[in-house]
Amino acid sequence: MRNAIAALALAVSIIPFATLAQDADDTDWDPPLAERTRESGLPLTANQTATGLDALDLSLRIDPAATTLTGIARYRLTALAPISRLEFDLDPRYAISAMRLNGGLVTSERWRNDKGLLSVDLPQPASKGAEIALEVRYSGHPHKAKKAPWDGGIQWSRTPSGQPWIATAVQGEGCDLIYPCIDNSQKRVAVIDAAIAVPAPLVAAGNGKFMGRSDEGGWTTWKWQTRNLNTYALALNIGPYQTVERTYASRFGNSYPISFWYLPGNRDKAVALVDQMTQFLDFFERAIGPYPAGAEKVGLVETPHLGMEHQTINAYGNGFKLAPEGYDWLMHHEFSHEWFANQLAETEPKHMWLQEGLGSYMQPLYLQQKLGEANYHAALWDMRKKIVAKVALVPDGRVSSAYYNDKDAGWGGDIYYKGAWIAHTLRALIGDKAFFATLRRVTYGRDDPRPGNFLPVYRTSDDFRSEAEKASGKDLTWFFEAYLSQGPLPKLTVTRTGQRLDLAWTTAGHTVFPMPLDVRVGSRVARLPMTGGRGSVTLGGDTSDYTIDPESKILRDNQAITEWQAQEKAEKDAKAKAAAAQ
Repeated sequence: MRNAIAALALAVSIIPFATLAQDADDTDWDPPLAERTRESGLPLTANQTATGLDALDLSLRIDPAATTLTGIARYRLTALAPISRLEFDLDPRYAISAMRLNGGLVTSERWRNDKGLLSVDLPQPASKGAEIALEVRYSGHPHKAKKAPWDGGIQWSRTPSGQPWIATAVQGEGCDLIYPCIDNSQKRVAVIDAAIAVPAPLVAAGNGKFMGRSDEGGWTTWKWQTRNLNTYALALNIGPYQTVERTYASRFGNSYPISFWYLPGNRDKAVALVDQMTQFLDFFERAIGPYPAGAEKVGLVETPHLGMEHQTINAYGNGFKLAPEGYDWLMHHEFSHEWFANQLAETEPKHMWLQEGLGSYMQPLYLQQKLGEANYHAALWDMRKKIVAKVALVPDGRVSSAYYNDKDAGWGGDIYYKGAWIAHTLRALIGDKAFFATLRRVTYGRDDPRPGNFLPVYRTSDDFRSEAEKASGKDLTWFFEAYLSQGPLPKLTVTRTGQRLDLAWTTAGHTVFPMPLDVRVGSRVARLPMTGGRGSVTLGGDTSDYTIDPESKILRDNQAITEWQAQEKAEKDAKAKAAAAQ
């Protein structure tokens, strides 16, 4: 939303959402997650690295009355290197009833689920290139989300009319809350065929292309097929849905459906949002490139939680509320993740700003093109007030996905807001041509993306820097060192001597920061190269009429904001303390 993040994506501005849904079993005790299951994106084991995920045939039966999930996962695998054991991730709360390897039953002595690491011993080592078939049958009560989408799991809810309304969001915890998987962003399955059985007449809206439905014994099975699915993006969306659909003709010559699964009574609102989606598509395809899942669909589904970038079936729970600018900011943010998360994926959680920061920058960028400069800068200024800048945006070493919720560090918000401002400042530094070429190249891995000529890419922050340097022809080490590797923002010291202003940049890491700087003096604007991080300008006659960085291009330390944030926090803490004392 987080991806699940954001608010999401978790969303760009996190707005409390009062859902009409009623939780089905708030009082039921749900055991805590195992340590391994609780975290997504753990380093791959050697066996996981050597396992190629060719195809998954996943059958799920969701019983709202019993709050259970019963599943059969049938994998086709390829050994990418010699291996003697298969290792997957699966929440150990599920009971495994049977396991088969290449068609033969696997006895209990040859497999174990050790605190979420599901290991299967092969009868003999598999050589490189060997094909392996694995089947796992399992069932249980899936982990319940306490506060989806920020807290992952399944949400057993009811619609305003009292019918089952079920959704999942598992970005922080990962795919192993739903099915056996390798819970790492770089281990996508090439093809997933998902068959989701639910009590009739409920609908299960799924990822990818609709492949048909079947009815038997009061249950309906909804069949979906998707390719190269983001590991946390497989989603269960179950309810008494109705659908609005239209075909979108892309500027790249292909066409694909836009489908919105909505609750009864919301058709007019759903149609209006689909109208907006056509505008969003035009914006993204013009600014970045082709919609990545054009061979499948653009999907939206109404959910009892706020939202999540579930590939081709984006969760939507914003209650059809438009921002003052006249657009649905949440839907825009989550949809941005089709490019920045589902197409361009981080290699590990420490690089999450690539998904959330670039995704967040798309909202002011959209407003700039739709409504003009004032709206662009207003959206950025709103984000600027939320930047904490205490810790590095890309920390040294490995970062746990749980770091997202560390309120003291503030990293979980900075990946959105600071990330967006880094994009804004970089754009001003290298110019539009180089900036958008960077976004295109880092997103698709090529300069000429067209429908069908690209696959998902996995990126680090160094990859982003490298692409920006290629596009601009500049060495940008200093830029990314200051904004990604250091927490506090660069500071600008201004010293006035008579009619002369001397300006100097300093960074928390005492690194050189030669950020060019505009200074407006009267009616003229002086461009200071700030070589070595220093520059000066003569004011002239009216020595009081000057503005530093008049177009607010540069992300830098702002003591007024820091003091305002401290005051806001003190007032909030005082109110909380007073409320607790009552």
